Amino acid sequence: MGKTYERIEGRLRSFIEEQPVFFTATAPLTGDGTVNLSPKGVKGSLAVLDEHRLAYLDFAGSNAETIAHLRENGRITLMWCAFQGPPNIVRVHGSGEPVFRDDPRFPELLACFPDVDSTSHGLRAIIVVTAGLIRDTCGYAVPFMAYERERDLHAKRFAREDDASLDAYFHKKDHVETSIDGLPGLPLPLPPSPM
Repeated sequence: MGKTYERIEGRLRSFIEEQPVFFTATAPLTGDGTVNLSPKGVKGSLAVLDEHRLAYLDFAGSNAETIAHLRENGRITLMWCAFQGPPNIVRVHGSGEPVFRDDPRFPELLACFPDVDSTSHGLRAIIVVTAGLIRDTCGYAVPFMAYERERDLHAKRFAREDDASLDAYFHKKDHVETSIDGLPGLPLPLPPSPM
């Protein structure tokens, strides 16, 4: 059944890298705050940096709950499910940090995602996760589902934005600069893209 891993390597790393979708979960510290669960799935937008760290590209959207929660407390869980092949669920519980466009580490981290045209998705941050607990479980109840193809709607929507219009888009959204619970979210104005 379930197993705990010391590091992300071998078959575990291969499993993570092969999944077309993963999920992120965060929450504020307050007991009545809004728990956030988000699906992620742009091909190539997740990278295993080393045996204990992963990163994923945080693209434009109508809120920034993950960023707000990470800025407040750093807690995050990433989860992958096997929808094809042998049943498996992998969770990485750890600490996360949003690395924003104006951070000196941003260009080096962005180089870890060579197969993604980040300018077409409105890239606003890179989320770096350091694993504290790595576990898998059976996944016996997860159904088989077939992967067909990537959706191109997100890229089509945000490819027409430049830095100024993307910043204006974020300013119009209620829960980008501030979370649903009033926590600081994405810092605005949006720094220019370093690409």
